[in-house]
Amino acid sequence: MSESSAAVKPPASPYNRNQPYSAKLKENRKLNQKGSSKDTRHISIELGSIGPNYVCGDSLGVVPRNPEGLVQEFLEKLGHAGDTALKETVASTLILNRAGKKFVKAVAEKASSSARDKLQSICADEKKLEEYVFDRDVVDVLQDAPGIKIDPAEIPNLLNKIAPRLYSIASSPDYETGHVHLTVAVVQYTTHGRPKQGLASGYLAQLTEENSVPVYVQPTRHFHLPPSDRDIIMVGPGTGIAPFRAFLQHRQKHGHAGRNWLFFGDQHAATDFLYRDEFDTAHKKGHLHKLSTAFSRDQAEKVYVQHRMQEEGAELWKWLEQGAYFYVCGDAKRMAKDVHAALVEIATRHGGKTPEQAEEYVSVTLSKTEKRYLKDVY
Repeated sequence: MSESSAAVKPPASPYNRNQPYSAKLKENRKLNQKGSSKDTRHISIELGSIGPNYVCGDSLGVVPRNPEGLVQEFLEKLGHAGDTALKETVASTLILNRAGKKFVKAVAEKASSSARDKLQSICADEKKLEEYVFDRDVVDVLQDAPGIKIDPAEIPNLLNKIAPRLYSIASSPDYETGHVHLTVAVVQYTTHGRPKQGLASGYLAQLTEENSVPVYVQPTRHFHLPPSDRDIIMVGPGTGIAPFRAFLQHRQKHGHAGRNWLFFGDQHAATDFLYRDEFDTAHKKGHLHKLSTAFSRDQAEKVYVQHRMQEEGAELWKWLEQGAYFYVCGDAKRMAKDVHAALVEIATRHGGKTPEQAEEYVSVTLSKTEKRYLKDVY
């Protein structure tokens, strides 16, 4: 087999963001060990034989709901706790965990005198309004305007609509047929004296076995496995590990001849080495040919995946020269930029190129011409 079977497109799915498939949650397991400051979940969802199909590199769209407690608190403050129809509308379609400017302005107009003056002063200054909504949810706003009344018919027009959240799929469709896995970092924080969670990650974290989950597959345009005989280098710190777990499962399942090199990083090896047993086993059995890790808080000086790349730059360059594909998944704002800079530095130091030539090689030749530098960043 010279081409990866992962590149074969599945049949068109009838499921999409407007018509998701009602799947069943099969597993919700914490991946971090005791003592970690993080809460990362392994989520397994049963698609069965009629659910959407996917290939490695695709993303799963999840349509979340607001937590029942937050919905109840919101409606109680508005005096509509007994309106069951409104409750369902709010729970399933409206964003509560982030207050929007439109909602704040509406509350400012309807608030009693002292609260109205304060909120209207904030609304009159765009910078102050930006700061105000940055870390508040809708209940925080209502606490600044006690006793306020908003007609139920107005509420859907004052709040932003819930949009699906896309997660990189962490499994091969051929590894556990009829199931799909996700690696989810639960966003948790406290502001204005109240604990809060991310909408989608909090929704998934609170699901229990057999709960239904509305999902659909978002096909990737470019983040596919290469021909089966080609080597791959994968850089995926934190939850960026997800698609590479899928890649390794698939290449192992189908006996691909290409070598696999994984760079993984997180805070502490003892508590944050996601899927450690799986990767250690794959490494020992020869399915994962190289495993390079960077745990940033395990020593005085912070070490990240780009530092490991530079340390092993000579061999990494050799792999690229031999036709390896280079993949990166995860944070776009910092990590992906640092990895890109490390790749350019490696091309300069070990490829004998000038900085300009190295940038041209990485950004044009490797990325656009040969399409061997592939990103799934967010």
